[in-house]
Amino acid sequence: MNVPWRLSDRLKGGHFLYDVHFKSQGVKAVLIEGSVSLGFEGVKQAFTELFTDYHEVGAAVSLVHRGVTVVDLWAGSRDKAEAQPWRQDTRSNVFSASKAVVAIAILQLVEKRLLSLEQPVADLWPEFAQNGKQDITVRQVLTHRSGVNAFQGKVPDTAIYDWSMATGLIAQESPWWEPGSEQGYSPILFGWILGELVCRVSGCNSFNDYVAQNIARPLGLGWKFGLSSGELAGIADMAPLKVPKSAAVNNVKSGSLLTNAILGNPQGVTAKAFANPPSLMIGTNGVPWRQAQIPAANGHASAADLAIFYGALADLDDERLLTAEARSWCWEEQTQGQDNVLHCPLSLSLGFMRLLPRNIQSERFFCHPGAGGSLGYADASEGFGFGYATRAMGQSITLDDRADHLLQAVYAAVRD
Repeated sequence: MNVPWRLSDRLKGGHFLYDVHFKSQGVKAVLIEGSVSLGFEGVKQAFTELFTDYHEVGAAVSLVHRGVTVVDLWAGSRDKAEAQPWRQDTRSNVFSASKAVVAIAILQLVEKRLLSLEQPVADLWPEFAQNGKQDITVRQVLTHRSGVNAFQGKVPDTAIYDWSMATGLIAQESPWWEPGSEQGYSPILFGWILGELVCRVSGCNSFNDYVAQNIARPLGLGWKFGLSSGELAGIADMAPLKVPKSAAVNNVKSGSLLTNAILGNPQGVTAKAFANPPSLMIGTNGVPWRQAQIPAANGHASAADLAIFYGALADLDDERLLTAEARSWCWEEQTQGQDNVLHCPLSLSLGFMRLLPRNIQSERFFCHPGAGGSLGYADASEGFGFGYATRAMGQSITLDDRADHLLQAVYAAVRD
C-alpha cells in the first residue's frame, strides 16, 4: 500500500526518534512513537506496515541486540473504544508467550539442583500421582509429552481463577494417552502443573512471587501474573483482528485447522484443551482473568519486557536468568512431529517452541508465541531478543504473519 506519511527524525542519545503519521482510505491516522538505532530502520518500516497492510490497531515491538535496546516502538490504541493511546509501558495479555517464564522458572530450579528433569512430578506433588500419572516426569511436562493436556470432565468457569481448585482438579485427572508416547500441546494445564512445582520447591507463596523475585526483578521487567486493582486501568483490551477474507491466508488456514478440530469433535482433546471451561475463551478481558494466576496463559507484559527477557537469554555473557552452560536447554530440540492438539508439525525444546520466520535459517533459536499473535523470540546465534505485543488477535496457531513480517526485518538488520 502506498501511504502518504511524514517522518521527522531527531538524533538523541544515539537513537533516532520517529514520529510517523499516515492517513489513507480506510486507514486511520496513527502516530508511531519510540526509538530506533541506526541500521535498524527496516524494523520501523515493517512495524509501520503492520498498521497499513496488516490491520493492526494497537501494538508495540522491541528488540535487544547484544545487550542493547536498538528498537522500541509503539502505536495505536490500547482500549476497545480506541480512545486511549498505546504507551511505552503498556502491558497486554501475551497468552501462551507466558509459558517462557514458566519454563525458565523450572530450568532455574533444575540448574540449582532443587529438582531434576527426570524426576516424577508426583515426587514433589504426591496428589498428582492419581489415575495413571505417577510416572510423569518434569521433562515430559516441559516438552508437552505428559498426556495431561486438558480437563476431561466438565469444569466450573471459576476454576481457572482459583489456583487451589485448578491444581486439585489436575491432581485427579487421567492422561489422554500413555505419558511419553505422543506429543500434544498443553495450552493451560502446563502452567499450573509446573507452577505448582515452582511453589513447592522454592517455598514461595505464589508463582507470581517466584517470578517477581527471580525473573522480573533481576531484569527490571513489568511482566506479571495476577494484576493488582491499581494496575488494571493501563492494560490493553484484546479484540479480534479484523481482516478481509483475502488477507492473512496462512493465519486463516492454520486457525481453521484448530477451529475445525474444536467444532468437529467437542469432546476431543483439542476442544477440551482450549474451551473447557468456556471462561478460557470469553473471560480474557475480565477482572477475574487479569487478577488470577494462570501461568500458561495470562502473563501481562510489554513488548520491551519480552525483548529484555529473551535478550538476556540470547546473550551468553548475561547470566541473570541461566548460566551459559544451561542456555542450550532453551534451543536444543527435545521432540518434534505432528502435534495431537494443535494438529500441525511442531518442534519443541525444554518449554519453548522452535519456530523460524519464512525463508530464514539459523541454529540457536527459540521462542513462544501467544494466542492472537504476540511473540517473544531469541536467536543466540545472532545475539538478539525480540518482543511483539498486540491487542488485535489473529488466527495464527504458531507464528503470526505480523510477527513474521517484523522478524524478517530484524534478521535483515542483524545480518547486514
